[in-house]
Amino acid sequence: MDNAYDVAFRRALRDRDGFWAEAADDVRWFKRWDRVFDDSKAPFYRWYVGGLVNSCFNAVDRHVEEGRGDQPALIYDSPLTGFTVKTFTFRELRDQVARFAGVLAAAGVNKGDRVVIYMPMVPEAVVAMLATARLGAVHSVVFGGFAAPELAARIDDAKPKVVVTASCGVEPGRLIPYKPMVDEAFEIAKSKPGRCIVLQRPQVAAPMVKGRDIDWDEAMVKAKPVDCVPVLATDPLYILYTSGTTGTPKGVVHDNGGHLVALKWSMRNVYDMAPGDTYWAASDVGWVVGHSYMVYAPLFHGCTTILYEGKPVGTPDAGAFWRVIAQHGVQALFCAPTAFRAIKREDPDALLLKNYDMSRFRILFLAGERTDPDTLRWAETHLKKPVIDHWWQTETAWPIAANPMGLHRFPVKPGSPTKAMPGWDLGVLDGEGKPAKAGEIGSLVVKLPMPPGSLPTLWNADDRFIEAYLADFPGYYKTADAGMIDEDGYVYVMARTDDIINVAGHRLSTGAIEQVLASHPNVAECAVVGVRDAIKGEVPVGLLVLKAGVARPESDIVSEVVGLVRRDIGPVAAFKQAVVVARLPKTRSGKILRGTIKKIADSEPYKVPPTIEDPACLPEISGALGRIGYARTEP
Repeated sequence: MDNAYDVAFRRALRDRDGFWAEAADDVRWFKRWDRVFDDSKAPFYRWYVGGLVNSCFNAVDRHVEEGRGDQPALIYDSPLTGFTVKTFTFRELRDQVARFAGVLAAAGVNKGDRVVIYMPMVPEAVVAMLATARLGAVHSVVFGGFAAPELAARIDDAKPKVVVTASCGVEPGRLIPYKPMVDEAFEIAKSKPGRCIVLQRPQVAAPMVKGRDIDWDEAMVKAKPVDCVPVLATDPLYILYTSGTTGTPKGVVHDNGGHLVALKWSMRNVYDMAPGDTYWAASDVGWVVGHSYMVYAPLFHGCTTILYEGKPVGTPDAGAFWRVIAQHGVQALFCAPTAFRAIKREDPDALLLKNYDMSRFRILFLAGERTDPDTLRWAETHLKKPVIDHWWQTETAWPIAANPMGLHRFPVKPGSPTKAMPGWDLGVLDGEGKPAKAGEIGSLVVKLPMPPGSLPTLWNADDRFIEAYLADFPGYYKTADAGMIDEDGYVYVMARTDDIINVAGHRLSTGAIEQVLASHPNVAECAVVGVRDAIKGEVPVGLLVLKAGVARPESDIVSEVVGLVRRDIGPVAAFKQAVVVARLPKTRSGKILRGTIKKIADSEPYKVPPTIEDPACLPEISGALGRIGYARTEP
């Protein structure tokens, strides 16, 4: 018997225009579109052609008009600044946004102009994003703390009229002054922005450049509120530069209309949220999760969203997430699996969870990296709530595969983000570009066209868009993820395609090996990379982070995980070496930098990634790999 998911999935492929026209009826338009879908310039597909809309209006103004003005829209929670909590209703948020739009307008920002936002996790970052959208301008949020050359490269690509920043970011035990990096980026950049708006935080006073810099608070006092500017549905809303880029940054573009429709649809149908619910995406405003599910989607849907300036552990302990959920009545949490691995490592028995009232909490969503079955089971056991793995990318803006909690809840298969969402014609191609059989690992691809919300192109780089995503498999979008789809239609995302290693002619997924390592009771998290080998071509090497309080000899644990891989995957994996490390190198969004680890292991020169959270861990990784015969080259 068909369920709601089956009906929606089939209709989205067979009656694409009808399905997405119906979804778009949930959006407030200034002018209805002329065409739902336009393929006249394929592969540059466009949605809701001719429609006039404003993303800021749909995020805040409409809710005030429709009676939600006094509902909390944004709750700022910052354990890093003395457990500061500040709540903005939809009306208060609208007024702040309208006034800051006036500040931007006075600084020369008009429809179509770009604004670079280089901010910490403070409410003003959200205000700046929405105010830019209110003017019909295009924002590009750069993660606060990126080095000046990285910021300058993004300024040169986006060519903003204005940069919005803060005097500092706050991290556990340290302050990061932002303004010196912004000033250096202005010096380096060839395309000089006209103005810089600076939020002075009480922790650090930033030096101001006379005639160029504008004080946020002073400007807000003088500013006149600005109304929403209608833009075409096909006009860009934002540019987000993908992490880990070298050379010219790759600016992923998301438009106003398709992005708005898809994200609002996903809140009800994927995340099972209703207007008025409280939703928390524990991400950063600089990443796509922060854009999609901390700022835009919850506000589009009339939900209360949480902005958290803290960590899953250490602010002050591994109960930080439980405290936020209980204090603010969070019903759904979205975070990276690495956050839960950190919590599990510090509090393996979840004893701190017992201190908090979790009665309103309903669902945990995990994404950003593959959710290993051990972490999923740990969360299910202790939370006693559904734990939903799902998969998507910066380029897609919303889930490709998920367990659609608002349509139909499927049985969970550990290691799988469940099924492709309506609109995504997902498949697996083998090395020759032919469809793979059920259960066979290959390249995960999406048959064109992709649904609304996904990137229409790269910023000022149409040729690069085709080369990066469409050229390898004509007629398909290349996700650059490797995986399989089983006979039940469940998707398995095993690794990035460059993480499929070839061991003596056998193609193996490092993700599958990591899944085995993570099942060991003493292992909190792990990473596996393929290292060059003169005989086998490549061999897998594991890095293990142990749970807190483990006092067993490391050599015993290494021997046991080697035995587990031999038992569960077989001798063909040639997995013989692993090393215990104190921590793994990660981006600030929690992704493990496997490519950097591989270069270290292969004794290749490497560049310290601008997205890395703790650069000091790289020499430690090098030393650990050196103990087992690898890593002889420094950056």
